[in-house]
Amino acid sequence: MMMDAEMTERCALCRRAAPLTRHHLIPRTLHRKPRYRKRHGRERMQTAVLWVCRPCHSHLHRTLSERELADHYASREALLSHPDIRAFAEWLGSKPEGFVPKSPRRGGGR
Repeated sequence: MMMDAEMTERCALCRRAAPLTRHHLIPRTLHRKPRYRKRHGRERMQTAVLWVCRPCHSHLHRTLSERELADHYASREALLSHPDIRAFAEWLGSKPEGFVPKSPRRGGGR
């Protein structure tokens, strides 16, 4: 929903200047579900996006399920109210430009 120039240049969560990805506030996999069509409406589901950097985008999907995102975190303010997401965004925002966090290990590590 935020389309001003600043949001297309800086991550909406950590505020760093970085290449941005489009995060659908209502995940696209839920767009055909009647519950979400009724609650959010077709136009809102298609246009409600947040421009975020890849590390923040990955963290959102690691932290919350698609249903949680649609049911409780369908705005920037709601996302930043989640303690893990806020902490990650604040931490990443304090890092120098060009910093890329290491991805967590999958499968529990060794």
